[in-house]
Amino acid sequence: MRIRKPWSKIRNAYGRSRPGQDRNIRKDADKTMLFLSRLVAAVFAAMLVYEVWFLTVRREDTINNSYNARLDSFARQVVRGRITTNDGTVLAETVIGADGSETRTYPYGALFAHAVGYSTMGRTGLENLAHFYLLSSHGNPVEHMFRELTGEKNIGDTVVTTFDLALQQTACDALGDHRGAVVVMEPSTGKVLAMVSKPGFDPNTVSLDWDTLVSPDNASAQLLNRAAQGLYPPGSIFKTVILLEYIREHPDDYGDFRFTCDGSYEAEGYTIRCYHGNVHGTQDLKQAFANSCNGAFAYIGSCLDAEKLAATAQELLFNSDMPVALPYTESSFSMEKDADLWERLQTSIGQGKTQITPLHGALLAAAAANGGVLMKPCFIDHIENAGGDRIRSFQPSVYGSLMRPEEAAVLAGMMRAVVEEGTASALQNDRYTAAGKTGSAEFEGGRDTHAWFIGFAPVTDPQLAVSVIVEEGGSGGAAAVPVAAKLFETYFSRALAIR
Repeated sequence: MRIRKPWSKIRNAYGRSRPGQDRNIRKDADKTMLFLSRLVAAVFAAMLVYEVWFLTVRREDTINNSYNARLDSFARQVVRGRITTNDGTVLAETVIGADGSETRTYPYGALFAHAVGYSTMGRTGLENLAHFYLLSSHGNPVEHMFRELTGEKNIGDTVVTTFDLALQQTACDALGDHRGAVVVMEPSTGKVLAMVSKPGFDPNTVSLDWDTLVSPDNASAQLLNRAAQGLYPPGSIFKTVILLEYIREHPDDYGDFRFTCDGSYEAEGYTIRCYHGNVHGTQDLKQAFANSCNGAFAYIGSCLDAEKLAATAQELLFNSDMPVALPYTESSFSMEKDADLWERLQTSIGQGKTQITPLHGALLAAAAANGGVLMKPCFIDHIENAGGDRIRSFQPSVYGSLMRPEEAAVLAGMMRAVVEEGTASALQNDRYTAAGKTGSAEFEGGRDTHAWFIGFAPVTDPQLAVSVIVEEGGSGGAAAVPVAAKLFETYFSRALAIR
């Protein structure tokens, strides 16, 4: 008997498809291809996003990086552009000699040494901050092509800064032979109009003077930008922080504060003396602030919540990054919640471990003047090509609120009292109103205190915020306030002349 074999089953056993299996294989293949297509698209999209982010955010930083080998090619193709003040006065330019050599020159020498910086022996100041723009060239395309064909370099763009020559010169002259620093800002825009640090150096000869400038035996530290990098005990300008914290902890009754000063304050065997032992008598909070009464603020500080004070200090940019493009040193506040009474008393009058930079002082004054809002400090106004055409402008931008508007109003009113009836009375005049806070900061026994002033003017429409530190100047009212007065006088005299 013949047996018929089920050939269809045999064929299936040797790999022939069953009905419907082809369709499943095709579906699996389609899914795999779809997944791969989506993966490729996602990778491409990520690369595109990164490219856009790089071009808009990181391009300048990467080009500015000293490790970037492309810098040499930029310098070989472009003559470094100019740096000017806000009115076009040249602060730095490259002079081409008859032999084709290039020399970077600084017409004002030491006056803008720290602000503008130098581009030999490394780069500092705006020479570094604006490096990308100075080696970019946006001139006439036809001229560009002609220069490239003839082997000539193109002319770099001009960086127009926010610096005001008259204010910079005034600040420098007012400091005289003292070491110290001055920062001048527009509270409403964040534009830095002046930044002076003394002693200075000549950027024209920095390569020749380098060994002396960096010598361990050189105690003058001329290369240090004291305005942004110099750390000082704040003295009584820190009472603005203590005052703000007291107002926050006593929003409803700070107006009831009273303190009787007999020239010193004693607590648990510790003694805090007022400057020169001045006796201020019975004062309210505004009077204690205006007179810079150490006794009153030592008492206030001993009553504050240490953790809340630390939080307020951080909100005011202590122990925090600052929105500043130039290199700076972070101000420090390090009083712990379990600090002993002596440290609390010292901290309350701006001594102890607290340290601050003059630039930070200017930011605090600017925020108080601007309703509590701090604008990001800016040093570059716009970029022009070699022909004078504006190719990029930098608009003011808000960093954030350091304090509420009502707090800023109270603080500004207290700072106004410092001028009207307190330690900065030398600023009283009939041309403009001013507000501020003086300080005298001890730093080493047997030596005069550092003299401080931070403030702004006019009170009702602040246009100028200043920070002044005069090293070993004595009292803030005697040494720092006159510097601020000359700055205000220069600015407002010019404003009146224009009108």
